[in-house]
Amino acid sequence: MNKGFYMVMAAQALSSVADNALLIAAIGLIADLSGPDWMAPMMKWWFALAYVILAAFVGAFADAFPKGRVMFATNALKTCGCLLMFSYGAFGLTHGHQLVLIFVAYTIVGIGAAAYSPAKYGIVTEMLPPEQLVKGNSWIEGLTVLSVIIGTVLGGLLISPTVSAWLMSFGWVDRLVDNAAQSAILMIGLVYIAAALCNLLIPDTHAFYPRQQTHPAALIRNFTRYVRILWSDKLGQISLAVTTLFWGAGATLQFIVIEWGAQHLGYRLDQASVLMGVAAFGTVIGAVCAGRVPLRRALAVLPVGVVMGLVVLLMPAVYTTWAVYCLLLLIGGLSGFFVVPMNALLQHRGHVLLSAGHSIAVQNFNEQLNILLMLAMYSLMLWLGLSINLIIALFGILVACLMLVFIHWNRLNHRANPELSRMIGQTGHGTALR
Repeated sequence: MNKGFYMVMAAQALSSVADNALLIAAIGLIADLSGPDWMAPMMKWWFALAYVILAAFVGAFADAFPKGRVMFATNALKTCGCLLMFSYGAFGLTHGHQLVLIFVAYTIVGIGAAAYSPAKYGIVTEMLPPEQLVKGNSWIEGLTVLSVIIGTVLGGLLISPTVSAWLMSFGWVDRLVDNAAQSAILMIGLVYIAAALCNLLIPDTHAFYPRQQTHPAALIRNFTRYVRILWSDKLGQISLAVTTLFWGAGATLQFIVIEWGAQHLGYRLDQASVLMGVAAFGTVIGAVCAGRVPLRRALAVLPVGVVMGLVVLLMPAVYTTWAVYCLLLLIGGLSGFFVVPMNALLQHRGHVLLSAGHSIAVQNFNEQLNILLMLAMYSLMLWLGLSINLIIALFGILVACLMLVFIHWNRLNHRANPELSRMIGQTGHGTALR
């Protein structure tokens, strides 16, 4: 791995830490304002909506400029969203309008994240050859999930009574903030600034793509074609389906764990955030282990996704701390092990058929669309008053059944074309764009 790749990892880690810590702080801010339970997952829904709406445009944006510069600009936008959330009480707004402002601020962070992602993943395909993509992805995904651990735990610590009181004992902090959530958001803003500084140190890869379209209608028309190309590819469609399911399920599981911690275990928000960190730590272990899987064997990990869905069904049966931690580690480990090879395969096929930026934009569009669907379903179930254990059971069964469908789909593809496995690892660049 070259030095530029390590700088990409550092920038991604800091930005992801801030994103996840901000989610916990925002949930704490909603709780301080006595917002309803369904409001927290709906806030994430608006975050994901930015990915879906901008999907046709961010790929072209990422490929039009050096990706380090794109990462800096989009990280600066996330910083602006963080600062807007921090200042929610400075405009003399009513209680309801303050909640709306928090939604708007987090949506701005989502816009920055949507534009950041194609540059972040696209630069990996520019820096590394195909044979190192699984290893590079295991590093990126492992570090990303490690930053999820640090970010969620950091967010929980920053809003905890002890740490927030300590922060506000500093005169300069006390003069700027009114509550624990606001002091947390101030600290998170500093992490975003550190990430932006790392973005400036990412070298130019000197990768060039065809001149990008700028007309919105043409971009949407081209993006629709890119989506169709990737879904039509027999290898791309399976990896795209699996990663789409994984990220939708993962985003929903974040909120399920928080609610499960509150209802089933009696935890506060800062304590439940530790549970999210435990599951994420398991994902790191699984992602690291997946680094040993060669790209040509990526499809062999599909059955692990079925097992993960079935293991989720055990959550309502555990109460003791050690059992809770072990189960969440196992769920995270299984998810990390099966998603990393799928992600690498999808990036490889996308890079061959489209381009780095456009393929990641297509991937994000599908994944975030599924996040919208699954979070909307989860919010609806909360609104209907379903118990968290029933929601967990429905969630686990859905994941396991869908993975069985994907395994059968993959078998049918290989029966129709036995040469598919040999196509994995073949080089090319933007074939469908030429």
